Amino acid sequence: MTDEPNAIGELRLATWPAHQRLEKRIDFKARLATALSYRGHLERMWGFYAALEPRLGSGVLAGVLRDYDTRRKLPLLTRDLLDLGLRPELLTRLPRCESVPACEEAAAAFGCAYVLEGATLGGRSLMPLVQTRLGLTADRGATFLASYGEAVGDMWRTFGSALNHHCRDRAQRDRANGAAVATFVALEDWLCGTMA
Repeated sequence: MTDEPNAIGELRLATWPAHQRLEKRIDFKARLATALSYRGHLERMWGFYAALEPRLGSGVLAGVLRDYDTRRKLPLLTRDLLDLGLRPELLTRLPRCESVPACEEAAAAFGCAYVLEGATLGGRSLMPLVQTRLGLTADRGATFLASYGEAVGDMWRTFGSALNHHCRDRAQRDRANGAAVATFVALEDWLCGTMA
C-alpha cells in the first residue's frame, strides 16, 4: 500500500467543470467534417501547443518527467499540417496562443501537462471519425490524434505515477490543480473564443 496522494484524481475533480464546458462548446463534428475544417482545427491546436510545450520542456517538466521529450505533440501537429497541404513557410506564421498559464515550477507544469496528456486520450476517440470521414491514418494526417498508438494507456499510467510522486504535499497539488484549470480555460478560449 502506498502513502502517495492521488494527485491525478484530484486534478480530474478540479478540472471537471472546465473540461465539461470545453466539451460542450467545441463542435468536433463540424471541425472534422472536411479536410479543410480539420486542418483549421489542427492549426489552432498547433498554436496552443507551440505556446505551451516550449515552456514545459525548458527544463521544468523535463527534469521530473524523464520521458517528457517523447510526449511532445508539436512535431506531430506539424507533420499533420504539412500532410494536409499547409506550406512549410506558412507554419511559423500561424497564430500562437498568448494566454497559456505560467508553469515555471514543476507542480504547475504537471497541471498544464495533465490537460495535454488528457487531450491525447481524447484523440483516440476521434481517430475512427477522421479515418472514416477524411480517409486519414495514424501515418498520414492524423499522427497527432494517434500519437502514442497502442501505448496510450501505459503513457497515461506513467504520467499519473510521476504526477502522484511529485505532487505529494497540499501546496503542490493546489498549484497543479490551479494550472490545469487555467490551461483548460485558455484552451477553451483559444479554440472556441471570438478569435477561433
